[in-house]
Amino acid sequence: MLQNEILEEIHRIRDEYAKSFNYDLNAIFADLRKQQAESGREDVKLSPKSSLTSRWSGRSQNSR
Repeated sequence: MLQNEILEEIHRIRDEYAKSFNYDLNAIFADLRKQQAESGREDVKLSPKSSLTSRWSGRSQNSR
């Protein structure tokens, strides 16, 4: 398998980050939420997409 230095670096950084939280997903999630809140960036809310069922069945959502 080919060695990809960029991917190896990403995996190393990601592992170090997770290790700093003892691989606790709740703690990682809380930290990411904190970083998001502190970033000052505006959240974008998108409208829900039509369901795949109605899209592939040929029925519109209004015809239910």
